[in-house]
Amino acid sequence: MISKIQRRNKIKTRIRGKISGTAARPRMTVFRSNKQIYVQLIDDLAGVTLVATSSKGIAEGTKSEIAAKVGEAIAKKALEAGITEVVFDRNGYLFHGRVKSLADAARNGGLKF
Repeated sequence: MISKIQRRNKIKTRIRGKISGTAARPRMTVFRSNKQIYVQLIDDLAGVTLVATSSKGIAEGTKSEIAAKVGEAIAKKALEAGITEVVFDRNGYLFHGRVKSLADAARNGGLKF
């Protein structure tokens, strides 16, 4: 029987085979732990992280509300760096709950994906 982590890694590998980030359109990847959520904008061609933020220091609200605040923060930082379009990488997680809240908030903040 396949574990939950193995299943997520299998999905993650399948997704990463299809998408890649560039300097003009970086990959927006999401990682969620039990307590925090992290998001990065990555240029895969150069192998560098352009912009990153996380939920550390945000303590008010539910996990979904905190994820939405992180989405707004990454959109603001990306726009300041001159990035308007990204490729969304859900990192093997279902597009539901915290991941969806973060993505919707980033879209409302001005990012296109």
